[in-house]
Amino acid sequence: MRLPISPDDQMMALAKRYVSPGMGGIRRYLKLLHGNFLSLPDPAFLWFARSLAKDAREIADDDLSVLLDSEWRARMTAAWLIGMDRRIRFREQLGALLLESEFVYAGQGYCFALARFGEERDAEILTAYLDRWLPEKSRSYNQDDAMGALLYLDELHSADRTARFLIPDGLWNNSAMAGVDPAEQKGRTELMCEFAESCMSGDIVRWLPKKRRALDRR
Repeated sequence: MRLPISPDDQMMALAKRYVSPGMGGIRRYLKLLHGNFLSLPDPAFLWFARSLAKDAREIADDDLSVLLDSEWRARMTAAWLIGMDRRIRFREQLGALLLESEFVYAGQGYCFALARFGEERDAEILTAYLDRWLPEKSRSYNQDDAMGALLYLDELHSADRTARFLIPDGLWNNSAMAGVDPAEQKGRTELMCEFAESCMSGDIVRWLPKKRRALDRR
């Protein structure tokens, strides 16, 4: 009789399959972090994009749940896969993890997924997060990603949820993020969402010129 797989063994198998698959020195979570995949040479970039899209379509919801219950690398990768495939059933869970703000870097994935979902509820979640964490300087991370995502959604919905954060004496300029340009963060979010759309539509080759221009601006 086959023995049941232990939770640790299951997590290790999922991490090897989805979090750290690689071609040579390429490891997925490291390339997702900060959008580092943009610096890959074109052949490696195309391999990365296609494998990411394939896994986003094929991974089971139960496996995503296991990854979201792990450490930051697994959580960030799971959030990217969720966002790529627009699995909005994970929205509230991602929102709760973002608001909890337990791990640095994981929030990059949560904010990407919420931007990719692209609905009013996602903007509400991001607004609640910024209200909670911009005044706190003890965990000065992911607020830049959240602001970029919220600005992106504001433009998408012709809304202005970010205005009160960005007034001269608002929360943004009185936070640890005061030196960060919100417009640059919004542009980064837009770029990541365009990348995801090109991956999932199978049109990633046509996106290569944009990838090169983005790399030149870095």
